[in-house]
Amino acid sequence: MVKRVKEIDNLHITGYEELAAPGSLKDQYALKGNALNTVRTGHRAVKHVLDREDSRLIAVVGPCSIHNPEEALEYARLLKPLADELADDLLILMRVYFEKPRTSVGWEGLIYDPHLDGSHRIDHGIRIGRKLMLDIAEIGLPIAIEALDLISPQYLQDLVSWTAIGARTTESPTHRKLASGISSAIGFKNDVHGDLMVAINAIRSASANHSFISVTEEGKVAVFRTEGNPHCHVILRGGKSPNYDIESVKSCEEELDKAGHEKNIMIDCSHGNSQKNPSKQLGVLDEVANQINHGNQSIIGIMLESNLEEGNQPIPDDLEEIRPGVSITDACISWPATEAALREFCASVSSALKSRSV
Repeated sequence: MVKRVKEIDNLHITGYEELAAPGSLKDQYALKGNALNTVRTGHRAVKHVLDREDSRLIAVVGPCSIHNPEEALEYARLLKPLADELADDLLILMRVYFEKPRTSVGWEGLIYDPHLDGSHRIDHGIRIGRKLMLDIAEIGLPIAIEALDLISPQYLQDLVSWTAIGARTTESPTHRKLASGISSAIGFKNDVHGDLMVAINAIRSASANHSFISVTEEGKVAVFRTEGNPHCHVILRGGKSPNYDIESVKSCEEELDKAGHEKNIMIDCSHGNSQKNPSKQLGVLDEVANQINHGNQSIIGIMLESNLEEGNQPIPDDLEEIRPGVSITDACISWPATEAALREFCASVSSALKSRSV
């Protein structure tokens, strides 16, 4: 092997640890039985909604981020009966976000720092994450994630029924290439400033064929070639100002039409649309219901940030002081508020959804 020149090669790398190959982890935590049926059914159902073969709305509901697997399972066990109860009108997926994009610095998610202590045991995080996703799928809930890292989908994506590309990465050419090869449907958010065109351009890009570098199931570096993802849609998440109002939705419809894309729009009730005030998500949900009841055909889904308890908290120095069921990233509404809001929303829009043509 040729000797590396230390002064210029890996100058700022302090070390590395090898990870198990994706195939090895998939063998250890195998997708089968009821979990496989959940993923397969969720995959198809989401695409049927986007193809207008199903008049239901997709509802991506759950914590801003997962930091405690036991609490995530507790939440899943509460969400599953509600998902069954409202299944005539809502296709509910649990938000299972393990990776958190950061504007500057901060906790980056369960995969990167599963022990919340800066140890960054990614090898532990990927295992914990895959095991948790299997457990949630076994309960019978389809899973929604955000694709942030370019390698981790090889470890986890077979468990996913819907994927988001976030506001900070929608404009990334690399993430658009990744999205073109992901098996699930993909939602692209407008950027953090509210620019819609980055999401519409992302749909065009991800719908096309691409080539990119990743790792195979055996862990070998390879060039992946894609045919493009036909199930891409926009997520309106607000920016400097909200964009869930009727004028913003109509503007999005017009831009999608101009670009030759299907008019499929999901409304994120949190983030810029709630102006980071979790209780305002309920007002966003009310306005979405109002638009649907007045004949809107383009809104195909909603997103809610919800946890066992309301609010959020910083990560304390003493991890024993973390309050159970409370987000350590964005503030969320509580489970009781979530349950009540979704029941009320369904009661409001049920007739209008059934009148939509499929």
